[in-house]
Amino acid sequence: MTHSTLKIGLLLNPLAGIGGAVGLKGSDGIELQALAKQRSGIPQAAMRTRIFLQQLKTLLGPQAEQIQWFTWADEMGAVVLAHAGLDAQVLGRSDGPSSGHDSQVAARTLSAQSIDLLIFAGGDGTARDVLLGASSETMVLGLPSGVKMHSGVFAISPAAAAEVVAALAVGGLVGRMAREVRDYVPINVSNDENASQRPQAVGTQHFGDLWVPESSGFLQQMKVGGMEDESLVVAEITNYMLDEFGANPKQAYIFGPGSTCLSIKQAFGIDGTLLGCDVLLPDGGILQDQTAVELLALSHELRLHLVMSFTRNQGFLFGRGNQQITAALIRQLTGPNDITIVGSRTKLASLDGRPLLLDTGDAALDQELSRVYPILTGYDEFLLYRVARDFS
Repeated sequence: MTHSTLKIGLLLNPLAGIGGAVGLKGSDGIELQALAKQRSGIPQAAMRTRIFLQQLKTLLGPQAEQIQWFTWADEMGAVVLAHAGLDAQVLGRSDGPSSGHDSQVAARTLSAQSIDLLIFAGGDGTARDVLLGASSETMVLGLPSGVKMHSGVFAISPAAAAEVVAALAVGGLVGRMAREVRDYVPINVSNDENASQRPQAVGTQHFGDLWVPESSGFLQQMKVGGMEDESLVVAEITNYMLDEFGANPKQAYIFGPGSTCLSIKQAFGIDGTLLGCDVLLPDGGILQDQTAVELLALSHELRLHLVMSFTRNQGFLFGRGNQQITAALIRQLTGPNDITIVGSRTKLASLDGRPLLLDTGDAALDQELSRVYPILTGYDEFLLYRVARDFS
């Protein structure tokens, strides 16, 4: 190796994302992972890492040999690197199925090698493990592979992560900045005697900061809700949706996750799920908290209309927290008119002009969906806004 060698650690959470498409809103913990396996959930980390490595090799060509890889044994890194034809120093292995503790140990061991960058594939739970394990000076970059990805340490896609690493490898102008690690936690919204009978509320909590390589446009923004009161705007959007549904009785409406969609669900009489996908059938029937498989099966029986919002500050439309809405499902729609995107002007303004982002896992579909869409921002009020898969 020469003096210009870039030393990179690679760490995978092998079960990251397994609960997303099967409607579990997370993959943390043995019980949840077991349930996801029973529902035939598919982990995402290895697939997402292979995309990253292939794009990195394409960008660097022969210069890819300038990277020295360090990793953990088996499914936590060594297997995917070997599949890509890349040599690596394996620094340890887990004694059985990997756990959060294993990720912490691996992050600690990898960062002790004076690596230039630690790449990890997972979600917010994995980011928290890296925060606990890696040294405070280690620079990290997350490959978005989990169900929950509200932290600011993730690239907006595996291909975007490859662009950042390629710039580092060839001496590009890449700085560093501290970004937040956030994750969902239960919150106590009431102390009255009936509180235990209501669904538990959740919110994101800041657990600490990690250093990340800074390259404008390639890192997702932290998802932190604003302080503005948008209840009137949401009410206007909801009233418009109520009026419009009466004119389209043959459609079934899928309402995506998020607080805006939850308000619309409640107006339609759905005891909806904040983090799940709920369906209003043409006959007035309701299907709650549907999985990817259930929604896809429904698409073969009925014409579907998606009602989706996007993540504040980040701007993700598909690919964050709504993995039940798969590429296969979107391809069953008849066209762009079968998607209604809702959000206030204030929420759009939080993007600072950046486009809404797509990360369905199907690059061709992302390209097909890249266009200008009308965003429902009030009662029969639409703003045109760009949806794109590119990162500029």
